[in-house]
Amino acid sequence: MGNGAGRDENEVSLALCIPTFRRQRDLARLLDALPAVIDAARADGLLGEVAVIVVDNDSTASAEQTARSSAMAVRYVVEPERGVVAVRNRALDEANGHDIVVFIDDDETPADAHWLAHLLAARRDFEATVVAGPVRTVAEESLDPWIIAGGFFARAHRSGLITGHRITRAATNNLLLDLRFVEESGIRFDPRFGRTGGEDSLFTSQLHAAGAHMVWCAEAVVLDHLPVERRTRVHAVDRAQGMANAGVRVALALADSPAERAVVRARALAAGSVRWIGGVARGAAGAITRSDALGATGARERARGRGGFSGAWNRTRDLYGGGGIR
Repeated sequence: MGNGAGRDENEVSLALCIPTFRRQRDLARLLDALPAVIDAARADGLLGEVAVIVVDNDSTASAEQTARSSAMAVRYVVEPERGVVAVRNRALDEANGHDIVVFIDDDETPADAHWLAHLLAARRDFEATVVAGPVRTVAEESLDPWIIAGGFFARAHRSGLITGHRITRAATNNLLLDLRFVEESGIRFDPRFGRTGGEDSLFTSQLHAAGAHMVWCAEAVVLDHLPVERRTRVHAVDRAQGMANAGVRVALALADSPAERAVVRARALAAGSVRWIGGVARGAAGAITRSDALGATGARERARGRGGFSGAWNRTRDLYGGGGIR
């Protein structure tokens, strides 16, 4: 890898990887949006060779026609082993030979045409190994006010970060990686997290521990298009519980000794207890005052508490039924 002869030193060879699983309509929407994104990055002098790679986790190759129908040249491959980890590891393999790999999910679209240019500029300006950007959940129809009141999709934990801020972990649904660093580190997505979530937090945490310089890019926003089946209260609560569960399991996986794992478990149980008790109190107050905000945030905190308890004992939740990707 590296710069080829006659190529501007700012230009990089890039593999843009899209994991997919039975979302042809969403995938088509994303593929339609990418030519403008690639053109903008090239116009800024940041992008050389680019490969758009679709990795389908459906053994029936249900996304093939959608990928082949794109106006761009798309490399389409099927990963028969089910689960998000197998798909992401296959994407890393398919990206071999490129300088950079960028992940975006099939149910997302860039918020504007400069999304990729922003990621690449942050990499250059901050000499970063890993760059992550914000994800904003959107829905074609109005969400249940209860879900909004509970902040289930608010993703507020990084809302105040500015571009260049150092981070220690990231999600893979809006992520740039220096592929040489990844390959030399030998770090891969962990199969233990293939159906439960948390594989991206563990992967990027391990990259950080290996010396990766990881930064935030506030301008590189992608939109997460929430499908109808995920607009329910049940899904919102399950998602909160599953994320809390995965967070604790990631911390356990990163612990280096039995003593450290014992500390992680103790903290998870304590935090889970606080969240559960606080959630019960909020829920009760919400019922008395008929407050959606208190009722919803109470349900969210109780779910996080349950997730912390189950994660402390390494019990998993299958967030991606049947092992398909998100």
